[in-house]
Amino acid sequence: MSQILQSLYKTLFAGLVLLILVIVIASTVSGQTIQFGHAWGTFVMRWLHVVSGTMWIGLLWYFNFVQIPSMASIPDEQKPAISKVIAPTALFWFRYGALATVITGLLLAWMQKYLFLALTLQIPFSAIGIGMWIALIMAFNVWFIIWPNQKKALGLVVVEPAEKAKAARVAMLTSRINTLLSITMLYMMVAQQNGGL
Repeated sequence: MSQILQSLYKTLFAGLVLLILVIVIASTVSGQTIQFGHAWGTFVMRWLHVVSGTMWIGLLWYFNFVQIPSMASIPDEQKPAISKVIAPTALFWFRYGALATVITGLLLAWMQKYLFLALTLQIPFSAIGIGMWIALIMAFNVWFIIWPNQKKALGLVVVEPAEKAKAARVAMLTSRINTLLSITMLYMMVAQQNGGL
């Protein structure tokens, strides 16, 4: 077991195997079988959307609740470990988590035939539509404001020290804007199907 847990990819694979086993056991015990149709496809897309969103918003909150506040207390000689190793890797998963969340969300809305209605904020899809628009703004911020400025702040793109400091501030403030937006976005996503509006 420890060999599986020492590798992220083996752990993820084992998690998928466990999921399949649980599904097989649960369906056997309950006497229900999976019907591989449109409903199952939309369920899987919703699951992928939630998994992607967990990656994206989890990293957003990690940056804002853990990394940014902790940077001032990290000794200068240890900061390169953050800026050269941890942050670039976290930002990779952050960016692609955002992209996967948007793609799976749009596909799910399309599969459920409410994409246009939600994006045009028509009742009864206005809550999810508001959540979708906020998520699109947040994803734009990730790819076109946070990431370009983080590349400068982390030294992945060489710039003058003043521009590096300015880029770090812009990235941080935009990340904080996304944190602010995430609270309403998450509420609207859950409110749509759970009567929160």
